[in-house]
Amino acid sequence: MTRIVPVELGDRAYDVVVGPGLLAEAGQRIRPFLKRARVAIVSDETVWALHGAALTASLEASGIACPAVIVPPGEQTKSFEGLADVSDRLLALELDRGDLIVAFGGGVVGDLAGFAASIYKRGIDFIQIPTTLLAQVDSSVGGKTAIDTPRGKNLIGAFHQPRLVLADLDVLGTLSQREMRAGYAEVIKYGLLGDFAFFEWLEAHAGQVLSREPEALAHAVARSIEMKAEIVVADEKEAGRRALLNLGHTFGHALEAETGYGEALLHGEAVAAGSAIAFRFSASQGLCSTQDATRAEAAIAAAGLPVRMSDVAPVPFDAHALVRHMAQDKKAEAGRLTFILARGLGDTFVAKDVDAAAVEAFLKLEGAS
Repeated sequence: MTRIVPVELGDRAYDVVVGPGLLAEAGQRIRPFLKRARVAIVSDETVWALHGAALTASLEASGIACPAVIVPPGEQTKSFEGLADVSDRLLALELDRGDLIVAFGGGVVGDLAGFAASIYKRGIDFIQIPTTLLAQVDSSVGGKTAIDTPRGKNLIGAFHQPRLVLADLDVLGTLSQREMRAGYAEVIKYGLLGDFAFFEWLEAHAGQVLSREPEALAHAVARSIEMKAEIVVADEKEAGRRALLNLGHTFGHALEAETGYGEALLHGEAVAAGSAIAFRFSASQGLCSTQDATRAEAAIAAAGLPVRMSDVAPVPFDAHALVRHMAQDKKAEAGRLTFILARGLGDTFVAKDVDAAAVEAFLKLEGAS
């Protein structure tokens, strides 16, 4: 059941390997990338307690020394303070530029370790071993690395492609159902943004994916990665088409900012709500049909994900505050708002210079104050 999805970026090309049992194979798959038999693993306390022994055993069986840098779990670790801590601990290991870092965890660890790798002695290679569904289908592929600041999410970062991604489907067995649903938000996003046939397949098979039925899960993960790889190859630095991957993110990041980037709203939950809001906003502007917006919302809600601001928090959000967060979004240009909007299911586009007043008025209609 192992599938290999190539990311064809010339001399920076790499493979994303998808399948069960990849932790046990990690040593033999990583060994060819090493100049000396040593890596530094960056992981968090939760992942390390669950899977650290298995990864360590695999690496050591291939003769690879693997000291670990373990960080607290949670979005708060993806900060300037967290970056300074990880960088200092990597320097203490005396890695040189020929060595390699292994990012072993969810999106927080992947972003943090990847950004640390991009700046460590002006750049060191790294490998992604994502342990959440969201990280496997989204953040581990494409080379985006970043940390958060009080002014917004992922505003400080760099493009730094990994050398290899190992997406072991077996590790998803330890995820909570809430984390699975959060990851599924990024899966259905691919169908919504550019593959209507995949969206229809997900409508019919969401239950099997969320219950981790092996064949359905493998197809959902592999197809998501294929779509992301195609888009990244066409537009690595997000000058155009790659921005489509941010469907739901402009609305979603604003909701995350207002809820404090914590457990109250997981990133995937924010993307789910943001995607549904983006389709409804598109319909309100006459860009797509109300029927398509309703169908998108229904498919997201069927997975147990939030689709409205009232699903996120019982107290109304402040529409003006949300728009202010959107103005800080990385896609904004010269103070103008940029959104990913829809013409229909599987048909999205980058909309620049969206009227902030129209967005604020729409959010008030959606229940914001």
